Amino acid sequence: MINVEEKIKELGIVIPEAPKPGAVYVPAKTVGKLVYTSGQDCRVNGKLLYEGKLGSDLTVKQGYEAAQQTMINCLAVLKAEIGNLSRIKQVIKLLAFVNSAPGFVEQPYVINGASELLEDILGDKGKHARSAIASNELPFNTPVEIEMIVEIE
Repeated sequence: MINVEEKIKELGIVIPEAPKPGAVYVPAKTVGKLVYTSGQDCRVNGKLLYEGKLGSDLTVKQGYEAAQQTMINCLAVLKAEIGNLSRIKQVIKLLAFVNSAPGFVEQPYVINGASELLEDILGDKGKHARSAIASNELPFNTPVEIEMIVEIE
């Protein structure tokens, strides 16, 4: 089993404390060996890294960075739920929403920020099925929201 916590440090990534829910829901729910996270955004220390729509307010590169931070926040929630990220057996699925201006169709390139980060950290265990969906609005004007399903050991 790879030591995910060490790999994260090696990559220079800091997993923060899990963000508190902004409404009435739980951040993660474990059912058997599956963990479902609630949607996360790109906050750093309680403030959105970026705000706005891809294709009008933000570039694909900024969206990619927002997706990376969103995945870091997903991992924070996951860590709070399971204790140690080395318990991840595999990432099964990401469901990702991109706050998109009319005509913006590059959602997959934005969400690659999250997907590539998972593969960098977890290798083959990080490869997953994925949906990258355009949204005309997202809560708090976040550019990206991601939820994930993970199998644990």
